[in-house]
Parts: sequence; structure tokens; C-alpha cells
Amino acid sequence: MRVNIYYGGRGLIDDPTIFVIERISKVLDELRVTVERYNLFEEKSSIMVMPKTLKDVDAVILAVSLEWFGIGGFMQQFLDSCWLYADKEEIKKIYMLPVVMATTYGEREAEFSLIRAWEMLGGIPCEGICAYVENHVDFETNAEYNLMIEKKTENFYRTISKHTQAFPNSNMQVKKTVLRSATLALTPQESEQLSAYVANDAYVKKQKEDIEELTNLFKGMVGDAPKKDEYVEALREHFYPMDDLEAIYQLDLEDENQTLIIEIKNENLDVYRTTLGAGSKNGKADVTAKVRTSVFRDILAGEKSFQGAFMKGDMPSVNGNFTMVRNFDTLFRFNEPEDQPE
Repeated sequence: MRVNIYYGGRGLIDDPTIFVIERISKVLDELRVTVERYNLFEEKSSIMVMPKTLKDVDAVILAVSLEWFGIGGFMQQFLDSCWLYADKEEIKKIYMLPVVMATTYGEREAEFSLIRAWEMLGGIPCEGICAYVENHVDFETNAEYNLMIEKKTENFYRTISKHTQAFPNSNMQVKKTVLRSATLALTPQESEQLSAYVANDAYVKKQKEDIEELTNLFKGMVGDAPKKDEYVEALREHFYPMDDLEAIYQLDLEDENQTLIIEIKNENLDVYRTTLGAGSKNGKADVTAKVRTSVFRDILAGEKSFQGAFMKGDMPSVNGNFTMVRNFDTLFRFNEPEDQPE
């Protein structure tokens, strides 16, 4: 008889889960069971190929440490790999003993997660070992707890040796009708080979490099799409034209060493950038303002009005037609409608 233990904790010296699986291993050894333990935190770079260790196994023990919530990332990765790459026909014959030791709330939910996952994989879950441990020393030195662990292990051994059948459950029906383990019809051997590729860092890195090279090649063929200017897009999106109004605003963004030109002619709006201080290509600006980038971003976010920033002295200088200064907040409305100037 062969039993594999998959430990999903972090390997801390005071982890009560380690104590429990060591006690289980000792009992199984006395029963002449071949036990192999896999510490998933040590195998994290090859978890994808771990399903191949399920071959010719009679039972598994899934052991997790509940430190704050759920079964932990290592165990979840292992179960994900089993779902994607394991031979489901092999799993159908494998019994599973869940072991959950918690130092916080939720050990029952974590145990149920392991049971439900194994049922969905097609395996046979057994009655587990689940406990809340406040003090690991008191727990490990408690003779009654040690006896309970031994009894649970012996029952687990009897279940395996007698090939005890389990009642059918709804999780299997859900798997048949709703869940799909893969979009490709792969044989167990192909799944195992694929998992080996996924776990091979050098192979994955080379694939990513090839994809990046192809991406750059196609970009060069079709040309990169022009990047959108967030200032231009914001002004266009919030533009509310006024009848019979023509105006040119020149906003010198000194922090960015550029000038933003806003040209308005009735319902037509043209917004573009140019070199700092270059001015409009269609004549003199009605309003010329020096604006810091942080202030202009606040205006675009609706946190300040253009006129309010001018009145509070947040702009180093503003020159030109001051009626047009007031009109800016009517032409470009970045606040909620009820906050807009009348």
C-alpha cells in the first residue's frame, strides 16, 4: 500500500499540521504502509508536474495550515494542477484524508473545500482530522489528542485496505454537466507532458520571448496605434459649445515644456499641443495662461474651476480677455451638472 502526503503549509517549526502528519506517518509505518511526503513550499517551482506523483498511489493525505483564510496558495496550486493535468481515471481509485489545523477561524470550511475539490476530481474523500489549535505545545502534549490522531489514521488504513465504497454525490453530477477540466481532448500522457512544459521555467521564458518577438514584428508591419493625449481627450469629452463664440486659449504647461492650444469656433473644437510658447497657428490667443500640471489636472478632475484657480492665484499668470476666462468653465464642464456655472 502506498500513501502520499502533500503538505501545503509554510514549514514553520510551530505548525501543528506538521506534528499531525508526522504522527500519521509513524502509525502508517507501523502498519507497513509506504509513505512519501511532499512539502509543497519546497516544490513550488514544480507544482505543475506534481500530479504525476499520483500514479500507483492508493491514497493521499492533503494537509494544510489555516493561518488566516482558506487552504493556502500552495495547496490550491496543487489541486489546480490535478484538475488540469492529472489522470482522472487514476484519481477515481484514490482515497483522500483531509488534515486541517487552524490557528484562526474557519477550519471546517477549509476541510470542506478539500473534500469538495477531491470529489470534483473524481476521488474518494474520507473522514478527516480537523482542529483549532490555540497553543501548539498543549496540543502536541495532549495524550487524548494523540490517541485520536492514531485512531483516525487506523480507520483511514482500514478504509483503504477494504476498498470501502462511497455514496454517490452531487459534485460528480455538476462535473459531468457543467464543469470542464480542459478545452482540449488530451490523453493522460499528453497532459503530463504539457504540465512538464508549464513547469519548465526555461521553456516558458523562451516561449514568452518568441511571443514578444512576434508581437514586435507585427507591430512593425501594421504600425503602432497613436497614443491618446489624456488632456485632449478630457477636453473633447467635456466640451459644451456656445452659439456665436470663437476663442483661442493658450495654456503654457511649463512643467511639461509644452503649450496646449484650444481653438473654438461655434460647435467646432480643435485641441493640440505645440512647443512651449509657440502659440496658436491661427492667430493670437484670446487667453494666455501659465498653468502648472498639478493645477491643470485638478481642473480636468473637476476639483477646481478654471476661474477659481485664477482667482486663488494658482496660476502664475493669466492675460487676455477675462470674459473668456469666465467662459472656460461653461465651455468645459468637469463637475456634476448641479455644480456648473450658470
